[in-house]
Amino acid sequence: MSVNSTQCYIERGGEVLMLHRIKKKKDINKDKWIAPGGKFEEGESPEDCMLREVREETGLTVTDWRYRGIVTFVLEKYGTEYMHIFTADRFTGELTDCDEGELAWVGKEQLLSLPIWEGDKIFLRLLAQDAPFFSLKLCYDENDVLTRAVLDGREILLKS
Repeated sequence: MSVNSTQCYIERGGEVLMLHRIKKKKDINKDKWIAPGGKFEEGESPEDCMLREVREETGLTVTDWRYRGIVTFVLEKYGTEYMHIFTADRFTGELTDCDEGELAWVGKEQLLSLPIWEGDKIFLRLLAQDAPFFSLKLCYDENDVLTRAVLDGREILLKS
């Protein structure tokens, strides 16, 4: 069965708000850094889900955003997830504590050096290049190793 989710990369100057997933015992993203977001609830659009999840996880209300792409994750251990990627550069409110991890503003130049999913580096580069709307498929084996990446229907060669 597949799942739909969102992630929103909220920018402030040269920084991006990231979530270090360290609080839950059972977490597919344990110890990794990801953007705020989460799974769709019944009847939600991608924008509805992103706005709700950002508010729940950060206390912030995003007021200006862009829908940037969709990432199809195929994970042998977990199934398929369709993650809708957003960026935002305007928001209101104050950061609150998150029950899923620690929130931190991270310099854009530091993002790729954080403990993140290998495939995240591909779409983070696309976001940094201000690429047009994209579709990215990322396949991971049972050991969470990235085995295949397909951008807009074309295979990407992975470094071995």
